[in-house]
Amino acid sequence: MTYAVKQDMIDRFSEVELMQLTDRTGAVDAIDDTVLGKALADADAEIDGYVMGRYALPLPSTPKILVGMACDITRYRLYEDRATEHVRARYDDAIKYLKEVALGRISLGLDAANQPTAEAGGPKAEGEERVFTRSALADY
Repeated sequence: MTYAVKQDMIDRFSEVELMQLTDRTGAVDAIDDTVLGKALADADAEIDGYVMGRYALPLPSTPKILVGMACDITRYRLYEDRATEHVRARYDDAIKYLKEVALGRISLGLDAANQPTAEAGGPKAEGEERVFTRSALADY
């Protein structure tokens, strides 16, 4: 499954940065699609390694959070051994998140059959029944 595509990378990190990161010859004025494609595929494989223990692959759709994770992982891979602290921190954060998904502590908003869960729409608060309601207070 492809979690991110070239346009996702451009939207997040700019075409200029991607041209610099994918240029292996020093004479290219465009993003090298082969280099970028390999890095994207490597990021997909890395994400799959964490996700496949919890969810059946391929996922029916890509959760937005995984698009960002894939972009951060791809960028880190493109930097190779020149990654800045910022790039490394974003990669580390993505891996930390994916580990939590693998452990079941964080949900991608899908159940075991890859169907959206009730919680997929956002946070859900649960608690005791309200003690002070309008009708209860009106009695006083």
